[in-house]
Amino acid sequence: MTTIAPKPTTGHNKTHTPDELHIRRRRRPQDTLLTVLTWILGIGFFFPVLWMVLTAFKQESQAATNPPTFFFTPTLDQFRKVFDAGIGVPLANSLIATVVSTILVLALGVPAAFALSLRPVRKTQDALFFFISTKMLPIVAAIIPLYVIVGKIGMLDNIWTLIILYTAMNLPIAVWMMRSFFLEVPGELLEAASIDGASLWTSVREVILPLISPGIAATALICVIFSWNEFFFAVNMTAVNAQTMPVFLTGFMSGQGLYWAQLSAASVLAALPVVICGWIAQNKLVRGLSFGAIK
Repeated sequence: MTTIAPKPTTGHNKTHTPDELHIRRRRRPQDTLLTVLTWILGIGFFFPVLWMVLTAFKQESQAATNPPTFFFTPTLDQFRKVFDAGIGVPLANSLIATVVSTILVLALGVPAAFALSLRPVRKTQDALFFFISTKMLPIVAAIIPLYVIVGKIGMLDNIWTLIILYTAMNLPIAVWMMRSFFLEVPGELLEAASIDGASLWTSVREVILPLISPGIAATALICVIFSWNEFFFAVNMTAVNAQTMPVFLTGFMSGQGLYWAQLSAASVLAALPVVICGWIAQNKLVRGLSFGAIK
C-alpha cells in the first residue's frame, strides 16, 4: 500500500480561519486611512520646501503674485543675481566653520564619551551634568560678555571665533549622544582585546570605533546641521569678513522690500550642502539613530 505525501503548502494556498479573515478585513480600512494621513502630513511638511525651490526659478514679478503663479517659464536669473551679490565668501565661511568645528567636536567628544562610558572616571554623573548644564543658559544671556571678551582680544569678525563658539555649542550634545553609543558596546570586547595584547588605543581604534561608526556619523551630521544653520552668534560676532550663509540671507530683506525669488534661490543654495551631506550619510545616519534600539 502506497501513501501519497501531502503537497507542501505555499503562502498563497495558506488557509485562514474565519476570525483571522475578519481581523484582516477590519484592519484594512484603518491601515488605508493611516497611510493617507501619513502622506498628507508628509506632503504638508515638504510643500514649503518644494514651493521655495519653485520660486527660485521664477522671475521676481511672479514670486509674490496673488493668486500664486503655478505655471511659468523656469529661469536661472535669480541664481545669477545671488552669485553676483557675493555668495562665495559667506558660503566658504560657513563651510570652514562647520567642517573645522565638527572635526574638533569629534576629536574632543570621542575621548570624553569613552571615558564616561566604557572607562568611567570618578564622579561621572557630575561631569555629565556639567556638560548638559551648559545648554541650559540661553544664548542671549551670554552674548554680551562674549561680545566684550571677543572684542577685547580683537577677534570680532573672525572665522576662528565662530569655530570656537560652534565647538563649545555642539560638544555637550555630541558627548551625550556618543556616550549612549559607547554604552551599547560590550565591555568584554575591550577585555578580549587586552588579553590578546592590544593596547588601549589599538583596542579603541580597531575594535570600538568601527562598531560605533554609525553613531559617530549621526553625531557629526547633527553637529553639521546645527553649525551650518546657526544665526545668533554669526549675526552678532561677524560683519563682512566672517559672514556666514544665514547672515547673508538676511541681506535680501531690505527697506525696498523682500526679494522673494532671490531669497528662495539663495536659500536653495544654502540648503544644498546639508542635503547632500545627509544623502551621502543616510545609511549610517539611520543605523546610528537606531543604534541599540533592538537588543
